[in-house]
Amino acid sequence: MKKLFVGSLPPTTTEESLSALFSQFGKVRSMNLVKDLFSGNCKGFGFLEMEGHEARAAIAGLNGKSFEGNILKVNFEQDRSKGRGRRR
Repeated sequence: MKKLFVGSLPPTTTEESLSALFSQFGKVRSMNLVKDLFSGNCKGFGFLEMEGHEARAAIAGLNGKSFEGNILKVNFEQDRSKGRGRRR
């Protein structure tokens, strides 16, 4: 299972529309669309889980493509625990 980062999503994006977009490359196993707490609109990014070969196909097919007027950024999720974030 591979986790994908999807960025540059428009505020009107819904889980249904994002799932429909990615399902053409395989089965979306899980999804976390980050939404604004007050408005309920998409904050512009989200995360999906797909099988490895399906995830690679989705990256190849969707990274840099237009979705509802925005150019998508699709890649594997980066581990943010190394050298980034808050100090402990």
